[in-house]
Amino acid sequence: MIAKAYQRANMIFRTFILRGINALIRAFIVYVRPILEYNSVVWSPQYVGDIERVEQVQRKFTKRLYLGSCHYTYTDRLRALDLQSLELRRLHIDLMMVST
Repeated sequence: MIAKAYQRANMIFRTFILRGINALIRAFIVYVRPILEYNSVVWSPQYVGDIERVEQVQRKFTKRLYLGSCHYTYTDRLRALDLQSLELRRLHIDLMMVST
């Protein structure tokens, strides 16, 4: 699952001619994030290592968007791009499933 998400994220950078940040973020949301969130209710990573490996895909993608992004932390990049961490999204999905 992680390898497939990395392949899709790299494919976005290789194939998209339009290099606008909004277009790349939208492509990530449409093509990569569903792979990482697929069946997250059943398979929710519990180990810290698994959570970090899943989160690393989005972390590396957001780092590649800016040339000087290595100077910003992951949370700063997420805030600037108006994204949520994958861990936070999984928690929201879990809470929605419990409340219904």
